[in-house]
Amino acid sequence: MEEILIVDGYNIIGAWPELSKLKETDLEEARDQLIHRLAEYQSYSGMKVYLVFDAYMVPGLGKKYLQSKLHVLFTKEKETADELIERLVTNLMGRRKQIYVATSDMIEQHVIFGKGALRMPAGELLVKINQNRKEVRERIHPEASTKRNPFEGKLTGDLKELFERWRRGE
Repeated sequence: MEEILIVDGYNIIGAWPELSKLKETDLEEARDQLIHRLAEYQSYSGMKVYLVFDAYMVPGLGKKYLQSKLHVLFTKEKETADELIERLVTNLMGRRKQIYVATSDMIEQHVIFGKGALRMPAGELLVKINQNRKEVRERIHPEASTKRNPFEGKLTGDLKELFERWRRGE
């Protein structure tokens, strides 16, 4: 079954403490950090991720682009992120697809749930991403504590033998 995650960008930025604080001084950096984290999450989880941002009454037809294989969408003029998310859910819904929408907007959660998608509150997404990052770090750098003697793995056979003889007093 294909899993799809649609993320309400500004809602998530406002809900995650670190990004919410950052947006007060640098909204673009907060956006970039969210894009980076979601791109990592998409790579590791295998979910297809769509990140939606309001264009805030900016004239134009809306924008779509791929960044690190992440679909980033900006709404059209006078279109809300909620409207675009609802349209995406309707267009992407199909057999053998499970769609999740990450937002803490309760009204939006009810609307997308009525369209057949599952809701994922901002806090739950943050927990999943943090777990994901931890799993990646553990795969890249397995914990030394799993070995009885992490120093032993760095020694050549001759040195291990020498130290073992010393230990036994030979």
